[in-house]
Amino acid sequence: MAKLVSKTYGDALFEIAAESGKMDDFCEEAQGVLAVLKENAEISKLMNHPKIVKEEKIQIIEKLFKGRIGDELVGLMRMVVDKGHFGEIESVLLYFIAEVKESKNIGTAYVTTAMELSDAQKAQIVEKLIQTTKYVEFEMHYDVDAALIGGMVIRIKDRVVDSSIRTKIYDLSRELSKIQLKVGECAP
Repeated sequence: MAKLVSKTYGDALFEIAAESGKMDDFCEEAQGVLAVLKENAEISKLMNHPKIVKEEKIQIIEKLFKGRIGDELVGLMRMVVDKGHFGEIESVLLYFIAEVKESKNIGTAYVTTAMELSDAQKAQIVEKLIQTTKYVEFEMHYDVDAALIGGMVIRIKDRVVDSSIRTKIYDLSRELSKIQLKVGECAP
C-alpha cells in the first residue's frame, strides 16, 4: 500500500513539475521539506496523531510551508493529509526526487568496500559506472564494511553487483557442500 501511495502522489507531482517546467524548483523544495521533517520529528508525530482532526493538520501544513515553498507542493501535502496518508509523505517526496533524477539520467549508486577508497579509486568507479549504464552522472554513496574482506558491492536501484571476497567464499563453500564423497568408491 505504501508503495502505491508514494507512486500515485509522486507521479502526480512529477507530471505537474514537468508540465510547469519547474522540475528543478520542485525537486529542491521536496528536498527542503524532507530536511524540515527530518530535523523536526515532532511535526510527523503531530501530523500522525489520531486525536488531531484533518482540518487542524491542514492548517499546520499551511502555517509551516505556505509562502516558503510552491503552492503546488503545499497543495499536494494538503491532499495527502486530507486522504489520511501523511505517514507516507517522506516516501512520496523520495519517490518524486528519484523520478526527477531518473528523468535526467542521474543514477544513485551505493558502493560498499572492505576499506576506504582513495579519490582516484572513487573516480574510476564512477567512470566505469557511466560507461556501463545509461546514466550520465551519479550520486555516489560510499560505505566501508570490513566483513567483505576484499572486493566491493555496488547497488544501483534493484541491481546488485557483488564481487566481495566474503560472497566468493560463501559461494565456494556452498558448492563444496554439494559434493558428496561416497565411501568405498575409489578408483582402482
